[in-house]
Amino acid sequence: MADNRSTPRRPVKAAGKGGKKSRGGGKKRIAGIAGMVLAGIIVLALIVSGIFYLSVDLPEPNEDYTTQTTSIYYRDGTTKLGELSVQNRTEVDYSTMAEPMKNAIIAAEDRTFWTNHGISPKGMFRSLWAIARGEELQSGSTITQQYIKIRYLTSAQTMSRKLKELALAVKINRTVSKEEILSGYLNTVYFGRGAYGIEKAAETWFNTDAASLDVAQSAMLASLVNSPSALDPSNGDEASSALLERYQYVLDGMLEAGNISQADHDAAYGSLPETAPVSEDDTYSGPNGFLMTMVQNELLDAGLTDEQISGGGLKIVTTFDSSMQDSAVRTAQDYTKRAVANARTDGLSESDLHIGIASVAVGTGEVYALYGGSDYLSSQINWATTARPSASTFKAWALLAGLNQGFGLGTTLNGSTFTPTGDSVVVHNDSNVNYGNVTLLKATSYSMNTAFTDLVTTMDNGPQSVVGMANAAGVPTGDGWDINNRIALGTAQVSPLSNATGFATIANDGKVNSTHVVQSVTDASGATLHSGDTASSQAIDENVARNAQTALKSVVTSGTGTTAGQLGREVIAKTGTKDDGDAETISAWFVGATRQVSTAVMFVAGDGNADLNPYSPYGSFSSALYPANTWEDYMEAATAGMDYKSFPALNNIGASSGNNATYAPTSSQSSYPTSNQSYSYPTSNQSYSYPTFYPTEEPAATQEQQGNGGTGEGGGDDDNNAPGGNDPAPGIGGVPSPNHT
Repeated sequence: MADNRSTPRRPVKAAGKGGKKSRGGGKKRIAGIAGMVLAGIIVLALIVSGIFYLSVDLPEPNEDYTTQTTSIYYRDGTTKLGELSVQNRTEVDYSTMAEPMKNAIIAAEDRTFWTNHGISPKGMFRSLWAIARGEELQSGSTITQQYIKIRYLTSAQTMSRKLKELALAVKINRTVSKEEILSGYLNTVYFGRGAYGIEKAAETWFNTDAASLDVAQSAMLASLVNSPSALDPSNGDEASSALLERYQYVLDGMLEAGNISQADHDAAYGSLPETAPVSEDDTYSGPNGFLMTMVQNELLDAGLTDEQISGGGLKIVTTFDSSMQDSAVRTAQDYTKRAVANARTDGLSESDLHIGIASVAVGTGEVYALYGGSDYLSSQINWATTARPSASTFKAWALLAGLNQGFGLGTTLNGSTFTPTGDSVVVHNDSNVNYGNVTLLKATSYSMNTAFTDLVTTMDNGPQSVVGMANAAGVPTGDGWDINNRIALGTAQVSPLSNATGFATIANDGKVNSTHVVQSVTDASGATLHSGDTASSQAIDENVARNAQTALKSVVTSGTGTTAGQLGREVIAKTGTKDDGDAETISAWFVGATRQVSTAVMFVAGDGNADLNPYSPYGSFSSALYPANTWEDYMEAATAGMDYKSFPALNNIGASSGNNATYAPTSSQSSYPTSNQSYSYPTSNQSYSYPTFYPTEEPAATQEQQGNGGTGEGGGDDDNNAPGGNDPAPGIGGVPSPNHT
């Protein structure tokens, strides 16, 4: 009989490899759960965004739009240097703004302005990506966002500010017309030179009004908004070039949008429109204008914005010392007057003689004082930061390079006329003086061209080593730094600030600092936004630097720079006077440092390439006269009250070398100059009778006038004119003073 009980069914195996269950169902379940979680996150984000959006109130236009004056102080934090002030603005109606200006600002800042919703999705994703990578938030990319940030918020790159910016941008875009937004933006944004809003910008830059701006003027103003200070063409060729590039980008955008014709585009494209002179604004008047500009540029380089710097209510404490700065200005202007009043040539102008002074703290890199010119508004060329031929001050770097390779202060060098190996032109000392064999120490004291050329040609990779040592000391490579065996003679162009920085490195036993003009920046809440870097790093071997100190001290005690000995402190120094090969002196220097302060003084004329000789009472402009005395007078005031500090001892490098040096004069050389000669130079209120031996005809060409040939350095250096001290008129017309060599 059949069994009617049911038999349990065996489970059916799922098809698949190896007879195992398929995992497809599990994956689908995971995907489903993930999708639900993601949807939940999105819904939650939307809810949070909606709540945040509703919680942010839309301010009325112009409500809460205030600026605060930024104050700049000397290093004591209480003496005010100047102010970067409140906004210079006159608001105008949208209808009175020139159409080219409206089109230009859109082409420059937000080409989708008329169609976007106040925010840029690309900009949002860019900011999110920056956040994910730990980078700083990006600024608002649409005109609406920029307008919100400037008028209602701050420039702080924070998440909370960015979220408010986005919410307000969307909200204002829904409640305010595009025309109102564009009008508010153009009445708000900063265009540089103290001008906020389009009306003041038109007046400041072009002496016109917002209604009269043409295509070229509009495109240039729109271009400036990107970085008003950095793009100001008065800051030089680099700024002009950058502005032209952006200006052409704006014109291309206007053409692409159909706002201008091809003819209008092409007519404006080749060059920037002519601008009005820099406004007579007391903010930048006088010598302090150069300091204010340096402060702003340093902070822009540090990442602060124009809006923060100019109207953010900041407290900026600089490195400048008010007493030292007053002394630098007073001394420079005094010697400018003296030189013109006592010049051998009549009819010279004080405005054509330029003195650059830069004074740097040894060990911190802080700039104590700087004189770049008498009035920033008259000329924006800062002669303290403008590089000119460094003359024999560049021998300091050859000295260091030689010491670094094992040459000692007693190493014997050729102090007489000779033709370097592989060269076809002889090298001379000033006035063709031959010294015979001399030590490196003596060669430094008397600034001998022949000995330093001998040193550079004897060293391994001599010219490159000299450049490398200058760079290590903080002196940047510039024009005229040609790699040749006469590089030490000073064709290389260096600014007073760079020279002061380099000598500060030597005075600091080879430790280099980053030169800077800002100590600290704090905002209205007291938060620190920026601090100057005072850290030192060992760039040159300590003992090499100390041996160089000994050699450069001898310049003051017995060589070409004895004027500095009047300071009554240990000083390292170097003189330098550069001729161009045509009997014209184009730069004259005195660079020196105590253990605490390094100062460089430079004299140039005209455009920086003109002849200084007409400003001399004696025919030849010597570094031993006005540059040396300018340095000494300034340093008397600058070091007043400072402790007396000596330079440290040294271990001699190459002590066993130099035994074959010939110290006695040979039959072909003059005796060595003494250092006990004094001279009282004429003051601005006294007359001067020229020496009776002054020649009536043009004197015979000296070594500098003949030129050293073949290297483009145009001659050499006449530092050897006055190794005896203050004598500014040795060898006039080929007739040496009693102690001249």
